[in-house]
Amino acid sequence: MSAAKTQKTTSQPKRAKRLSRGFAQTGGILSTQIRKASEKRGFSETRLLTHWAEIAGTSIAKIARPVKVGYTRQGMGATLTLLTTGANAPMVQMQLPQIKERVNATYGYAAISRIHITQTSPTGFAEPQSGFDPETPKKRTLKPEEKAEVLSTVSNVENEGLRAALVALGENIKTKPRN
Repeated sequence: MSAAKTQKTTSQPKRAKRLSRGFAQTGGILSTQIRKASEKRGFSETRLLTHWAEIAGTSIAKIARPVKVGYTRQGMGATLTLLTTGANAPMVQMQLPQIKERVNATYGYAAISRIHITQTSPTGFAEPQSGFDPETPKKRTLKPEEKAEVLSTVSNVENEGLRAALVALGENIKTKPRN
């Protein structure tokens, strides 16, 4: 009788896997490709790359970024390689203990035992690769007559919220640095 049951279950056609309908998250679609690309650089934890500003802090993330995690043959901790500009290297060097502590907290154990700093130039051939934010030009301040001009332009708008938004927009346009 058990042979008859197995024949029934095997003779039923297998259902095709139903495709999901609607939109899929990009992270879900690309997760395997992102994981493979980051593993080539030694990053078993991709969160270190994607959330670097949260892990290291915004001040460090502006001047340095992780490039590679190298593991030794003995397995006694890995080396994290950070990329920074030459002028910022001493600042990063000074904060290495805090960076190592934060990175190891992300991994959940003492995965990183050393941090190596690699320096690059902030401009030239390394510019697209460096990923550092260039300094934003300073906005100029509005003169009183310019501010009065912006206020008089939007004075006929009745909605206070809209008027305030238009004033802010006008001031931003007037103070935008000119190249």
